[in-house]
Amino acid sequence: MTWLRALREVVRSGLTIEEARLEPLLALRTAVGVALVIGPALWLASPAYAASAALGAYSAGAATFQRTWRPRKVIALGAGVGLALGTFLGYLAAGRLATFLPLLAVWAFAAGMAWAVGSTAGIVAATTVGSMLVTVTLPTSIGRALEHAGIIALGGVAQALLILLFPIRRWGAHRDALADALAAVADYARRLRHDPTAPFDPEPLMTARDAAAVTPSQARTRPSVLHGPRGLAERIRPVVAALADPGVGAPPEGPGRDRARELLDAAAEVLDAAARSIRRGTPAEVSPGSTDALCVDEEHEVLEGPARQAAERLVELLGEALEIARCGTPGRTPAPPVPEDAQVLVRPTMFRLVPVVVRAVRRELRRDSPVFRHAVRLAAVATLGYLIAARLPVGHGYWVPITSVMVMRPDFHQTYARAVARLAGTLAGVALATGMVRALGPDAQVFGLLAVVSAGLSFMLNRTGYAYSQCFTAAYVVFLLGMGGQAWEQTVPERVVLTLLGGALAMLAYVVFPAWETPRLPGRLADWLAAEGRYAAAVLRSYAEPTREHHADLRRALLASRQARAAWQETYDRARQEPVRPRGLTSREAEEAQEALKGFGRAAMLMESHVPRDDSRPVPEAERFAEALEADTAQAAVDVREHRNPDWARVEEALHAWEGAAAEDRSPVVRRGAEMQKRAFEDLATAVSRTPLERDVGSAREEQRVREAAAAEGDGSGPAHRGG
Repeated sequence: MTWLRALREVVRSGLTIEEARLEPLLALRTAVGVALVIGPALWLASPAYAASAALGAYSAGAATFQRTWRPRKVIALGAGVGLALGTFLGYLAAGRLATFLPLLAVWAFAAGMAWAVGSTAGIVAATTVGSMLVTVTLPTSIGRALEHAGIIALGGVAQALLILLFPIRRWGAHRDALADALAAVADYARRLRHDPTAPFDPEPLMTARDAAAVTPSQARTRPSVLHGPRGLAERIRPVVAALADPGVGAPPEGPGRDRARELLDAAAEVLDAAARSIRRGTPAEVSPGSTDALCVDEEHEVLEGPARQAAERLVELLGEALEIARCGTPGRTPAPPVPEDAQVLVRPTMFRLVPVVVRAVRRELRRDSPVFRHAVRLAAVATLGYLIAARLPVGHGYWVPITSVMVMRPDFHQTYARAVARLAGTLAGVALATGMVRALGPDAQVFGLLAVVSAGLSFMLNRTGYAYSQCFTAAYVVFLLGMGGQAWEQTVPERVVLTLLGGALAMLAYVVFPAWETPRLPGRLADWLAAEGRYAAAVLRSYAEPTREHHADLRRALLASRQARAAWQETYDRARQEPVRPRGLTSREAEEAQEALKGFGRAAMLMESHVPRDDSRPVPEAERFAEALEADTAQAAVDVREHRNPDWARVEEALHAWEGAAAEDRSPVVRRGAEMQKRAFEDLATAVSRTPLERDVGSAREEQRVREAAAAEGDGSGPAHRGG
């Protein structure tokens, strides 16, 4: 992707309105938390104290809107304490540049490394850098600094108390995650009616599993409806795929295919009903037609062989889903017996999280880590922005580093999109608030009320797009400055210029010290290939020796393959948006390799749907094929990482030996799945294998294709190349 096209995509992304369900009650509660600290501070103290209280309450409230499965009150308290600590330490060092700049650099670096824990931790940590930068405007005494830090922390306490006293949709995020997983499988079943090889994105299942991990205290209060249905969705997904597949399931045409479509349609309706039941906490009805479709007639059933087995298994699983759909109230919903949910997925408490955080940060302390490079950029930009602002003939120069810190992210696209969105939102918000300030005149109480209203609108639009939320955030700041007696002529134009400068500094920092994802594509592809190989081998071993231990190994391998696929997808999506040359894999090769690996994983999933029970007859050929497959995929992963052509000699030899085995020793499903995996291997080899001459020619063709696509997009003569 060229720089011009990348910047166009950045502007489009930064100003896009995202489809999101507004949550006005949550926004109202958080805005009330801001009002509860601004009002008393104005009445009992001064506008300066009210501004500090507003800083703590607003930032703590914004932290609770981040995607996290921990209790929101804990997030609010943690944000308040972090803001207060940053404020106080900043004051202690703010007297001289020789002490403040090193502290700012170290604090910003630590905030950047917080992304190793997750996006929520990284975003909350960035707000503490902002509070430290604002410290330079506080009164000059340790006692006053302690008072301001305490008031900031009080803002976080106020938000936590409101969450405790007025819970809104308790366990709502967890319910949504589980309902989304069931709805995703329902959508998959509907798509399989028309496309028997339709792909499935496991991200909703991964999110539901992440949401299912709870602390011991959460486990005691979790609704029973959140215990079992996730495992139900996990088990239904491969069964519907096996039923729809023309190779191992229903025939391509005829009464058998019609019956499969009928079952898939009924499965989709039942799963959607279960999702609605869980999301709303109310019973849901299923049409009599879908219930009748789930009745398997022993004498007149048209499906045979593996297809009939899949149909019977699907009917059994949907019977459990029907119980959930018909008994949707939290107290009555049964928890189906799911083996993997027999033991609660434990999430560490805040204190036990410390060693987990230390290990995560230690893993990222390397030069090629995007998190480490982000931390270095954050520290450099914060200190450089502060120095530049200190030399400018304007007030409130700290807005330069604050803007840079708040828009910077570990990847290129988000950093540039947020910089554009922040500038656009700031211009609109400042213009709106400035007109109101000029019309109303100086009135601290009125400006305090307008600040609370702006904060509420910012919270409500938080998930619809950064630009639109930032519009009301800018208005909120203007009203706070007006509440403190700052003249709008001095603050508003300055903030626009400083915001522009801060955004430009953040964008320039990524150009000087980038963390491009494009060179990481071969490594991510190799990790995914190795993980899929282990998963497929675990499935085959469950056929070769059906034991409880092998079934547990299968589950662990499946989760590992999903994580590897998610890591590849994230890297691939980011790489498509980067203005850099392809290295190791062109966009077309990456896309073809991705499709091949998806086909390989789908074959393993089809085999998983018919994994025999513990007392079933073993399939010895499956063990030999599993060993060959695991060995070849492990070596192929090394070859892909080192840009060598992969080889599948052991897989071909094992499959050839399987073809010579006695007919009675073969399992039709696993044998068919092994053939599909071999074809997927051949497709992968075709995608990534090249001679040295082909590599040079392919790279030149890729660059030419990108230039032609950019030119076509520029003059409107053709669509843009989607691969980047």
